[in-house]
Amino acid sequence: MQTISEALDRLNTSKFRANFTLTEKDRAYVREKGMDTIRRHAQDFVRSRLAPAVIPNDGKQTPMRGHPVFVAQHACACCCRGCLNRWYRVPKGMRLSDRQQEKIVALLMAWIERQMEKR
Repeated sequence: MQTISEALDRLNTSKFRANFTLTEKDRAYVREKGMDTIRRHAQDFVRSRLAPAVIPNDGKQTPMRGHPVFVAQHACACCCRGCLNRWYRVPKGMRLSDRQQEKIVALLMAWIERQMEKR
């Protein structure tokens, strides 16, 4: 089992994943809403778009931009069940447990926090 820090370091070795960053508009949104609100958004997005056993539009359910959590999902390979399977060996076709959802949200929030520290 890898730590969040190890997962983020591994993701940075992927040219595609490492290319994602928060825009200034995303950063302003995070500052305006606060991390607690962003965490609630992440929980909602993961629960509704990623956790179900069957996702009709899997692979296309997460926009590439428009919300800091969407960017984080792509940066962290938590954007669809295919990426979750490839990067974290999370099986497709099974509903994500509450614990799995919590771990995904924790990873997304850690990525966002790191992005907010950058200038």
